[in-house]
Amino acid sequence: MTSAMLLLWIALGIVVQLALWLGIVFWRHWQRYIALQDQANGKSTSPLTESLQSDNASEGWKGFRTFKVIQKTLEDDNGAICSFYLRPEDRQSLPVFKPGQFLTFKLAIPTPGGTAEELIRCYSLSDSPAHDAYRVSIKRVPTPNGTSLPPGRSSNFFHDYVHVGSSLAVRAPSGHFYLNHEASPVVLIGGGIGITPMLSMLNWIVNHQPEREVWLFYGVRNSAEVIMKAHLLALAAQHPNFKLRICFSAPLPGDMTARDFHHRGRIDVALLRTELPLKPFDFYICGPTPMMESLVDALEDWGVPDSRIHFEAFGPASIKRKSSIEPKVSESCTETVMVTFAKSNKQFIWDGTSNSLLEFAESNGVKVESGCRAGGCGSCETRIQSGEVKFSHSPDFDSEPGNCLLCVCIPVTDVVLEA
Repeated sequence: MTSAMLLLWIALGIVVQLALWLGIVFWRHWQRYIALQDQANGKSTSPLTESLQSDNASEGWKGFRTFKVIQKTLEDDNGAICSFYLRPEDRQSLPVFKPGQFLTFKLAIPTPGGTAEELIRCYSLSDSPAHDAYRVSIKRVPTPNGTSLPPGRSSNFFHDYVHVGSSLAVRAPSGHFYLNHEASPVVLIGGGIGITPMLSMLNWIVNHQPEREVWLFYGVRNSAEVIMKAHLLALAAQHPNFKLRICFSAPLPGDMTARDFHHRGRIDVALLRTELPLKPFDFYICGPTPMMESLVDALEDWGVPDSRIHFEAFGPASIKRKSSIEPKVSESCTETVMVTFAKSNKQFIWDGTSNSLLEFAESNGVKVESGCRAGGCGSCETRIQSGEVKFSHSPDFDSEPGNCLLCVCIPVTDVVLEA
């Protein structure tokens, strides 16, 4: 064989290898493209994804079910946040929930008199859906500095009285704040303990949609308040489509930029505009009320459509979008609507500025028990003595006939409520 022939065969071999390599690369990218198209069109072959696409994904049981605490783990240096791993006492498989949803607990809180007071409280699930156990991560709420306000009763109960082996009454996962299953890019924003539903969403994305672009902006005061940092850093290292930004508003003297956090200051739209590429992101926000109020308004001013801004508020928090402030009275009702709270012996004219009867009651000094504020827990269920109300959306909790859920109802006519 001549030298020319040898060189020709070598060149041919190189061309064949290059063609094979290009073919493999093309095939892999084509498979990823097909997977993304299937996700975008709701055709994912993952059983878990199919479950999440169903409106009934979190339907599992009626009423309360007994769970055992199988693990209790402190998550931060301050010892203020604790994760509780829960397994059903009957060991039956758990329904798949939607990442971002919460659990409702019925708690028996000890009182100074030696009795127990029943409280209903809701806490976000903080991990990706699983069929054998759930996880919630709960922050101890101390007495606010400089006030005489009591500490958080339910959160302190969990920290002080709930241990491995404890039994808890739990309602099925619910809530209307959850991750969509599309392949669109996502920005998760968690402030303080508001990181918990974001962890659920993030863990689900990296496990089931690794090609989906996801950014997490996590805001706390300093390194002592960060939870699950090792887990977040590991995910960022393993998944190139996940971008992590930890923000400290009040770093400790030993906290260092790049090592402990990425940005000094609070999470705001100026930071988002600096960090994010120009893409149609969906924004999911959970955190302190001032943070959410400022971010929601600023995102709207930035031009983000309402349909792409999602947020969660628990307890007394109430977040209003500027674009959604409008009278809540039925268009067919042009007369003055009177709302009477029978037990409180108070009566007010409905002015249409509140998002719900619960907000209206609170703004007028009427004390009403509440939990999720989204129609999921039933804490604010109230008897309608007379009149008519309507629901702003279909609630997850099934109220008794003749009752309403104040957190998702507005009056249509004069109404008398047993509250």
